[in-house]
Amino acid sequence: MTEFTLTLPYPISANRYWASRVIAPRGGGRPQAMTYVTPDARAYKDRVAWMVKAAGLRKPFEGRVAVEIRLYPHRPLDWERRQRKLGAAWDDTVQCIDLGNAEKVLSDALKGVAFGDDRWIRDIHLQRMEPDGGDARVVVTIRPLAVQQPQADLLGASA
Repeated sequence: MTEFTLTLPYPISANRYWASRVIAPRGGGRPQAMTYVTPDARAYKDRVAWMVKAAGLRKPFEGRVAVEIRLYPHRPLDWERRQRKLGAAWDDTVQCIDLGNAEKVLSDALKGVAFGDDRWIRDIHLQRMEPDGGDARVVVTIRPLAVQQPQADLLGASA
Protein backbone atom coordinates (compact mmCIF):
# COMPACT_ATOMS: atom_id res chain seq x y z
CA MET A 1 0.00 0.00 0.00
CA THR A 2 1.41 3.37 -0.96
CA GLU A 3 -0.76 5.62 1.19
CA PHE A 4 -3.57 5.33 3.70
CA THR A 5 -5.95 8.19 4.56
CA LEU A 6 -8.57 8.00 7.25
CA THR A 7 -10.96 10.42 8.94
CA LEU A 8 -10.99 9.89 12.68
CA PRO A 9 -12.89 11.39 15.59
CA TYR A 10 -11.47 14.58 17.05
CA PRO A 11 -8.74 13.58 19.51
CA ILE A 12 -9.26 13.92 23.22
CA SER A 13 -7.02 16.32 25.11
CA ALA A 14 -3.69 15.02 26.35
CA ASN A 15 -4.90 16.20 29.76
CA ARG A 16 -7.63 13.53 29.57
CA TYR A 17 -5.42 10.96 27.85
CA TRP A 18 -2.85 10.41 30.57
CA ALA A 19 -3.21 10.72 34.32
CA SER A 20 -0.83 10.31 37.23
CA ARG A 21 -1.19 9.15 40.77
CA VAL A 22 1.11 8.46 43.66
CA ILE A 23 1.34 4.90 44.89
CA ALA A 24 2.55 4.13 48.38
CA PRO A 25 4.15 0.68 48.50
CA ARG A 26 2.79 -1.82 51.00
CA GLY A 27 5.01 -2.31 53.99
CA GLY A 28 6.55 1.13 53.71
CA GLY A 29 9.06 2.44 51.29
CA ARG A 30 9.15 5.49 49.14
CA PRO A 31 5.95 6.53 47.31
CA GLN A 32 6.24 6.53 43.52
CA ALA A 33 4.40 8.43 40.83
CA MET A 34 2.72 6.36 38.14
CA THR A 35 1.43 7.69 34.83
CA TYR A 36 -1.25 5.67 33.07
CA VAL A 37 -3.63 5.79 30.12
CA THR A 38 -7.11 6.81 31.28
CA PRO A 39 -10.36 4.97 30.51
CA ASP A 40 -11.26 7.82 28.08
CA ALA A 41 -7.96 7.22 26.30
CA ARG A 42 -8.53 3.47 26.08
CA ALA A 43 -11.97 4.11 24.60
CA TYR A 44 -10.48 6.52 22.03
CA LYS A 45 -7.70 4.05 21.14
CA ASP A 46 -10.23 1.22 20.75
CA ARG A 47 -12.43 3.36 18.49
CA VAL A 48 -9.45 4.41 16.35
CA ALA A 49 -8.24 0.80 16.05
CA TRP A 50 -11.71 -0.34 14.98
CA MET A 51 -11.96 2.47 12.38
CA VAL A 52 -8.50 1.69 10.94
CA LYS A 53 -9.40 -1.97 10.50
CA ALA A 54 -12.86 -1.15 9.12
CA ALA A 55 -11.18 1.11 6.54
CA GLY A 56 -9.17 -1.84 5.28
CA LEU A 57 -5.74 -1.56 6.90
CA ARG A 58 -5.24 -5.09 8.18
CA LYS A 59 -1.66 -4.77 9.41
CA PRO A 60 0.45 -1.78 10.38
CA PHE A 61 2.93 -0.17 8.00
CA GLU A 62 6.39 -1.55 8.68
CA GLY A 63 9.41 0.70 8.98
CA ARG A 64 9.64 4.42 8.36
CA VAL A 65 6.49 6.42 7.70
CA ALA A 66 5.41 9.97 6.96
CA VAL A 67 2.29 11.19 8.73
CA GLU A 68 0.10 14.12 7.77
CA ILE A 69 -2.48 15.34 10.29
CA ARG A 70 -5.20 17.85 9.38
CA LEU A 71 -7.21 18.91 12.42
CA TYR A 72 -10.72 20.30 11.85
CA PRO A 73 -12.16 21.88 15.01
CA HIS A 74 -15.88 22.24 15.61
CA ARG A 75 -17.40 25.30 13.90
CA PRO A 76 -19.30 27.38 16.48
CA LEU A 77 -22.86 28.53 15.84
CA ASP A 78 -21.76 32.18 15.79
CA TRP A 79 -19.05 31.68 13.18
CA GLU A 80 -20.62 34.15 10.72
CA ARG A 81 -20.64 36.92 13.33
CA ARG A 82 -17.02 36.14 14.17
CA GLN A 83 -16.11 36.20 10.48
CA ARG A 84 -17.75 39.61 9.94
CA LYS A 85 -15.99 41.02 12.98
CA LEU A 86 -12.53 39.44 12.54
CA GLY A 87 -12.28 38.66 8.84
CA ALA A 88 -9.99 35.86 7.73
CA ALA A 89 -8.64 35.37 11.26
CA TRP A 90 -12.08 34.50 12.70
CA ASP A 91 -11.09 30.89 13.27
CA ASP A 92 -8.30 31.93 15.66
CA THR A 93 -11.07 32.34 18.26
CA VAL A 94 -12.34 28.76 17.85
CA GLN A 95 -11.52 26.36 20.68
CA CYS A 96 -9.11 23.71 19.41
CA ILE A 97 -6.70 21.19 20.88
CA ASP A 98 -3.15 22.33 20.22
CA LEU A 99 -1.33 20.55 17.41
CA GLY A 100 1.40 19.05 19.59
CA ASN A 101 -1.10 17.38 21.90
CA ALA A 102 -3.20 16.18 18.97
CA GLU A 103 -0.12 14.61 17.37
CA LYS A 104 0.91 12.75 20.52
CA VAL A 105 -2.59 11.46 21.25
CA LEU A 106 -3.02 10.29 17.63
CA SER A 107 0.45 8.72 17.48
CA ASP A 108 -0.33 6.75 20.61
CA ALA A 109 -3.76 5.69 19.33
CA LEU A 110 -2.36 4.60 15.93
CA LYS A 111 0.68 2.80 17.36
CA GLY A 112 0.48 -0.92 16.67
CA VAL A 113 -2.55 -0.43 14.42
CA ALA A 114 -1.48 1.86 11.55
CA PHE A 115 2.29 1.80 12.14
CA GLY A 116 4.46 -0.35 14.35
CA ASP A 117 5.59 2.36 16.75
CA ASP A 118 5.70 6.14 16.77
CA ARG A 119 9.50 5.93 16.66
CA TRP A 120 9.09 5.03 12.97
CA ILE A 121 7.56 8.42 12.17
CA ARG A 122 10.36 10.16 10.25
CA ASP A 123 8.35 12.96 8.65
CA ILE A 124 5.33 14.66 10.15
CA HIS A 125 3.15 17.50 8.95
CA LEU A 126 0.54 19.06 11.24
CA GLN A 127 -2.06 21.54 10.13
CA ARG A 128 -4.99 23.18 11.89
CA MET A 129 -7.74 23.68 9.37
CA GLU A 130 -10.56 26.21 9.31
CA PRO A 131 -13.77 24.75 10.73
CA ASP A 132 -15.83 23.81 7.69
CA GLY A 133 -19.20 22.97 9.20
CA GLY A 134 -18.62 19.23 9.31
CA ASP A 135 -18.13 17.39 12.55
CA ALA A 136 -14.94 18.10 14.47
CA ARG A 137 -12.48 15.53 13.15
CA VAL A 138 -8.94 14.75 12.19
CA VAL A 139 -7.81 13.49 8.79
CA VAL A 140 -4.67 11.37 8.99
CA THR A 141 -2.61 10.24 5.99
CA ILE A 142 0.17 7.71 6.46
CA ARG A 143 2.62 6.71 3.77
CA PRO A 144 5.68 4.50 3.88
CA LEU A 145 9.09 6.07 3.40
CA ALA A 146 11.98 4.46 1.60
CA VAL A 147 15.12 4.05 3.65
CA GLN A 148 17.71 6.49 2.42
CA GLN A 149 21.31 6.75 3.45
CA PRO A 150 22.32 10.32 2.63
CA GLN A 151 25.72 9.97 4.27
CA ALA A 152 26.67 6.66 2.67
CA ASP A 153 29.78 8.26 1.18
CA LEU A 154 31.12 8.75 4.72
CA LEU A 155 31.18 4.98 5.08
CA GLY A 156 33.05 4.49 1.82
CA ALA A 157 29.96 3.29 -0.05
CA SER A 158 29.08 4.72 -3.41
CA ALA A 159 25.81 6.60 -3.49
